[in-house]
Amino acid sequence: MKKLIAIISFIALATAAMAQTAEEIITRMEAEMSKHDESEGTAMTMDMKIIFIGTISSRNYVLGDKMRVEAKKEDKDVITWSDGKTDWVYDSEKNEIEITNAKPKEKSETNGDTKLFQDITDGYEVKIDKETATEWHIRCKRSKSNPDKDAPKRMDLVVAKGTYWPVSLSTSVTAATVTMRDFSFGVTEEQVTFNPNEFPNANIIDKR
Repeated sequence: MKKLIAIISFIALATAAMAQTAEEIITRMEAEMSKHDESEGTAMTMDMKIIFIGTISSRNYVLGDKMRVEAKKEDKDVITWSDGKTDWVYDSEKNEIEITNAKPKEKSETNGDTKLFQDITDGYEVKIDKETATEWHIRCKRSKSNPDKDAPKRMDLVVAKGTYWPVSLSTSVTAATVTMRDFSFGVTEEQVTFNPNEFPNANIIDKR
C-alpha cells in the first residue's frame, strides 16, 4: 500500500510540474504565430452577434493592402473587395456591384486583427477559466493599469493543446459580441482581387 501511495504521489507531482499557467500558454501561442509573417496573408472568420439584428458571419482575407470580406446574413451575401484605392461591393440580393473610391484606413484596420492575438498579457490579467482534453479557455480581464481605455474590458481566448494555435477570441463591444475564429496564414492574390468575370450577369454601378 505504501508503494502504491508513493507512485500516486509521484504521478501527482509530475502532473503538477507539467501544468502551465495562462501566461505560459499565451507565450507559446505567440511564439507559434511568430513563425509566420503577415506578408503571407491572413484569413479568419468573424461572427458578430448584434442586438436586435442577429448574427452576421464573415470570412476575411487580407494580403498587404488588399482585402476581401465575405459576409452572410440569412439568404443575403455581400462580398467586399478593396485594394486601398478602390472598393467593390457585391450584393447578391440586388445582383449589383457598386464601385467606389476607397476611404483611407488606419493600418490596424487592414492587418486582419492579428494584433489582437499578440501581447495579450500586456494590460490584461489572464487566468485559465476552463480546460478540456483539447483546449485551454483563458479569461483576459483588462487591468486597471492598461493605458488603452478603449481596449475591451474582457476577452475570452481559446487555445488548442498540442499546437498552441488560437482557436477563437471573443469580446464584447457596443451592442455586439464579436468572435474571431478559424485563423490561418496563407492568402493568394486571386482571393483578394476583384474579378468581374465571376459575376457576368451582375449590374455594375461605378460611383468613382
